Amino acid sequence: MDNNQSPFASAYLRFLQLAKVIQALPEGQAIDANESALLQSVVLRWYENQPMSVREAIGLAELGSPATLHKRITRLREKDLLSTLNQEGDRRAKFLIPTQRTLDYFQHLGRSMQQAHQNPII
Repeated sequence: MDNNQSPFASAYLRFLQLAKVIQALPEGQAIDANESALLQSVVLRWYENQPMSVREAIGLAELGSPATLHKRITRLREKDLLSTLNQEGDRRAKFLIPTQRTLDYFQHLGRSMQQAHQNPII
């Protein structure tokens, strides 16, 4: 088998390899790809010090319809991956905040990627 791929193909295939290493939460409770995409969007905004409101999350049309996104938010809250925080002075505005379990999950992902990088399969 010829493994002389372009650097771009190699980089992407390496990314896929690293992503495959981690499919579930450390405790074994799985989250599906759609929940993962929503969780990543919320946590990235939180990491950038711009927490996402529930309204904004429900408006992420590329991730699903508002009703579907509302259900995903509910499931992520039930799995203790997201919590909500009311905006001071406006009880209607709620922001999605990662829980400690989510932060631990992302730390697990980072460790898994580091281990996979140190011990490549390809």
